[in-house]
Amino acid sequence: MERIRLGRTGLEVCADGFGALPIQRMSMPDAAALLRRARAVGIDFFDTARAYTDSEAKLKAAFEGNWDGIVLASKTMAKNVADFWRELDKSLAELGRDHIDLYQFHMPQQCYKPGDGTGMYEAMLEAKAQGKIRFIGMTAHRLDRAQQCIDSGLYDTLQFPFSYLSGPQEEALVAGCKAQDMGFIAMKALSGGLITDIAAARAYMGRFDNVVPIWGLQRESELDALLADRAAGRASGPEVEKRIAADRAELGGAFCRGCGYCMPCPVGIEISMCARIMLFSRRASMDMFTPEWQHKMAQTRNCIECGECAKACPYDLGPPALMQKNYTEYVAELGFEPKVP
Repeated sequence: MERIRLGRTGLEVCADGFGALPIQRMSMPDAAALLRRARAVGIDFFDTARAYTDSEAKLKAAFEGNWDGIVLASKTMAKNVADFWRELDKSLAELGRDHIDLYQFHMPQQCYKPGDGTGMYEAMLEAKAQGKIRFIGMTAHRLDRAQQCIDSGLYDTLQFPFSYLSGPQEEALVAGCKAQDMGFIAMKALSGGLITDIAAARAYMGRFDNVVPIWGLQRESELDALLADRAAGRASGPEVEKRIAADRAELGGAFCRGCGYCMPCPVGIEISMCARIMLFSRRASMDMFTPEWQHKMAQTRNCIECGECAKACPYDLGPPALMQKNYTEYVAELGFEPKVP
C-alpha cells in the first residue's frame, strides 16, 4: 500500500485519505459503517471539521475506543481566542478523544502568526503544549493565502483544492510545500464531483510524492471504485492523458468548485449547485430536470443581488452571473421556464 509522509510531522498515511465532509448527508449507522470499512481496507487518514455539523460525532460512532493507527485531522473556523478554545473542546468531546493529530485553521481571513495581535497562533501553540493537538495546519482556497502559509514557515501542513484541473500556480504550491517540508493535503480532488474518472484523478495525484488527496466519500460504490483502481495500480499512458486533456478543455477556467462558502443565501437559493447545474447535467449520471431541481433553479430568479455570495466566493466567480448563465442554458434544454416559487 502506498504511503505518503505528511512533511515535517513525520506522520506516514495511506496515499488515499478520507474527507469526512459528505458523511453529514448520511445516517449515523451508514456513516459509521462506511468509515469502518474504509479503515478496514487501509485508509488511516480522516479529515473532518467542527463546521461539518455531525461529522465528528459520526467518526466517534465509528471508532470510539479503537483509534489505534488512525491519523485524525480537524479544523476550526474560530476568529478569536475564546471561540478557538470553545471549538477545540467541542471537537474533542464530539470525537471522544483527548487530542487531535492535526488541527487546522479553517479558511482563515489571514495567515495567523505570533505577535499579529489576534492571539490565534499563540492559542495553537498553547493547545499543543497542553497535548490537545499534535501539529498545526491551515486550509485555504486563495492562492495568496496559501502562499503566505508556506512562506511563514509556521505551519506543518497546507490543505488546498488540487486536482488535474489545477494549473501551474497550484502545482507551484505543492512544490513550495515540498521545499519547506510541509505536508500537502488535496481537497476537491474530484473538483466537487465534476471529475468522474477516479483512475485519471489518482493517476494525476501519483505524480506528486508529497500530496495526500482526501476523497469525499459518502457511498459504498465510491469506496468500491477507489479500491478497484488501487487494486489495478495507478493508471498511466496516452489514454489517461487523453482523458485528463479532455476534462481540462471542458472544465478549465471559471467553473464553480462547489466549496459552499457562498451559502447560505438570504433568500434560500442553493447557489453552489445552481451555479454549476449544467456541468452536472452533462457529466454526472443525475437527472437535473426533475420537478425538485426545476423548483430550485426557478428560485435563482428571486436573487436580490445583495452581493454576499460574490464577496464570499474564494474564486471570484461572481455567483449571480454564473447562476444566470446556468439558468439560461437550463431553460433552453428544459424547453420552458420553471415557475418561480
